[in-house]
Amino acid sequence: MTFDDLNSLGKKREPFLFITDFKAQNIVVIPLDELHANNVEFCIDENYPIKTHLDFLEKQTLLFSEYKKKFDYVIEKIKAGDTYLLNLTQPTLVKTSLTLKEIFECANAHYKLRYKDEFVCFSPEKFIQIKESKISTYPMKGTIDASIANAKETILGNKKEMAEHVMVVDLLRNDLSIVAKNVKVEKFRYITEIEAGKKKLLHVSSHISGDLEDDWHSKIGDVLSALLPAGSISGAPKKSTLDIIEKVEGYERGFFSGVFGVYDGKALDSAVMIRFIEKTKNGYMYKSGGGITLDSDVKSEYNELLDKVYLP
Repeated sequence: MTFDDLNSLGKKREPFLFITDFKAQNIVVIPLDELHANNVEFCIDENYPIKTHLDFLEKQTLLFSEYKKKFDYVIEKIKAGDTYLLNLTQPTLVKTSLTLKEIFECANAHYKLRYKDEFVCFSPEKFIQIKESKISTYPMKGTIDASIANAKETILGNKKEMAEHVMVVDLLRNDLSIVAKNVKVEKFRYITEIEAGKKKLLHVSSHISGDLEDDWHSKIGDVLSALLPAGSISGAPKKSTLDIIEKVEGYERGFFSGVFGVYDGKALDSAVMIRFIEKTKNGYMYKSGGGITLDSDVKSEYNELLDKVYLP
C-alpha cells in the first residue's frame, strides 16, 4: 500500500485501519470489516475502564554503559549543531507468560493495537485527529513518577523538560503548517496521569490545531506523508536527526514509534505507537526511549527509558 491508496479510500469514504512503520516506508491498510480475517484488533477509548492486573513483564535490563555510549554520541552531535533534540530509543528483552493477545486484552490504554502474532502496542499518545476539517495533534514530552513529592510542579518547573517540550511543539506547529491553515497552540503543557504497571506516571502534553480544506478526505495520505515520522519520537531538525538515529540506535525500530489510526468515513483518529512489545526470534522485545537535549542527564534518561518498560 502507498499513501496514494489512502487518498483513494478517503475519496470513496471507505473506513479503514492504517499502520505505518517509523520511517513511513511500510504501510499496512485493512478495511475495517476485514480486521478479524487478518487477525488484527484495535481499541480506541478515551474513557477506558481501568482493569487491575499484575505487571507480568520481567526485564533483562539494558546495560547503563551501553546506553551511555549512545547518549554521549548524541550529545556530541548536539554540540556540533547537527541536532538539538533527538529521541533516543533502545530495545529491552522482556519475559512474560502472556500471549500478545492476552497482553492486548489486559493492558489499560487510550489506544491499543495487536497486529497478528507480531506486535502489540498500548499507547497513551495521540498523533493526529481530524474532525469536520479541523486537524489536531498532541505532542507528549516530559515524564515523571507520580509518587515523587510535588511531581506536577517539579515536571512543569524543570527547565530541561520545558526546553524539550517547546522544541517539539515548535516542530509540530511547523509540520501542521505544511498541510493546514490557521495553526495555533490550543493548550500548552497540560498534565495527564497514566497507569504504569506498579506505579503511576505523569506526562506533559500540548494541543496544536489547524484548519484543513473541506476535501481533506481525498488527501489523507498526503497529510500523513507530510507529517511522518512523528516529531515527538524523532526530533529536530527532523531530517538530520533521523540520520543520527539511524547511526546511533543500532537496531531497527520497525513499526515501533510509527503510527496507527482509524478512518471511519467521517473522521480520523490516530496514535504514536509507543509502549510497544514485538515478538522476535530472541523472545519479546519492548522498545522505549526519551528525548535528549544538551541539558539532559544520562542517568535520568536511562531511568526514564526503563520506567517506560511496563504493562499499563
